[in-house]
Amino acid sequence: MTKPILYGADYSVYVRIARMTLEEKGVDYELVPLDIFAPEGVPAWYLEHHPFGRIPAFEHDGFRLFETGAIARYVDEAFAGPALQPVDPRGRARMGQIAGMLDAYGYRAMVWDVAVERLEKAPADENLIAAGLRQAETVLKVLTSLKAKGPWLLGDQLTLADLHTAPVIAYFLKVAEGRDLLARFADIESWYSRIAARPSFAGTEKTG
Repeated sequence: MTKPILYGADYSVYVRIARMTLEEKGVDYELVPLDIFAPEGVPAWYLEHHPFGRIPAFEHDGFRLFETGAIARYVDEAFAGPALQPVDPRGRARMGQIAGMLDAYGYRAMVWDVAVERLEKAPADENLIAAGLRQAETVLKVLTSLKAKGPWLLGDQLTLADLHTAPVIAYFLKVAEGRDLLARFADIESWYSRIAARPSFAGTEKTG
């Protein structure tokens, strides 16, 4: 089999989720840099890989995928290495619930409305940041309520729920408001310190 290809940029939360999944499985892959925010726009050839021009996209032996959740599940099931999905239906449902919650309610608020707004806008929209923080607080409350006993979100097994959540939290923590809010949720802060210590996390951190 040929080496799988992941298209995307190292600044992307969702590209990082896919990369962490590949790293945790021990898969040798190629990251093809693709900046969808480049001045020239999304290259026409890339629309064959992702018709909506988003990142990441994935290819393995001629099989193409887009949507991070689908990529992560495929990588877990197609390659050898530690299983990243629970075997029981309730565990898989909880994993999907956590990832879906982050996609629907966490990503926009934590990454764009708080972190990007604070880091890249001058002046920042303080009302937008405040609303994002309120939403982020709800997300962290729900994560706390859903977290099972044990080191990881679902208990003793590291799963795609952890890999989906960690890059979103990491971006949120780029700003003081994010760090201050996370400090109020001891269980999630402790979980984050464990996931941040894993090689898959350190090896996919954007530098420069």
